Amino acid sequence: MTQNPFDALGGGFDMNALLQQAQQMQQQLEEAQAALARQTVDGTIAGGAVTVTANGVGELVGVTIRAGEFDGSDPDDLSDLSDLIVAAYRDARAKSEALAGDSLGPLSEGLGGGAGGLGFLPPSLG
Repeated sequence: MTQNPFDALGGGFDMNALLQQAQQMQQQLEEAQAALARQTVDGTIAGGAVTVTANGVGELVGVTIRAGEFDGSDPDDLSDLSDLIVAAYRDARAKSEALAGDSLGPLSEGLGGGAGGLGFLPPSLG
């Protein structure tokens, strides 16, 4: 088939150019995700008693507990510590999501602003 089947939709539609643009966007997205995985954010709770470090894609990469804040032999202290770790992780996760939004936002705009969007279509088809 030598004729472009999209010619009837407005002439000049180049499927190869569209595919090339999609591949470039995919590469940019992969590079941005790799850069996010190398960045870290901290979530801190209780005045720094517990600090959790997550990377830019939300993976937990570290937990720091300030010495002298918790008695390891007291079940209530350990329960409180568990709750503080969860709260600190939620803080770090929110920061990593904000970081990801800042980093990936320009790329997702090219895809129509989010999942399922087709904003990369030429104006004659969009």
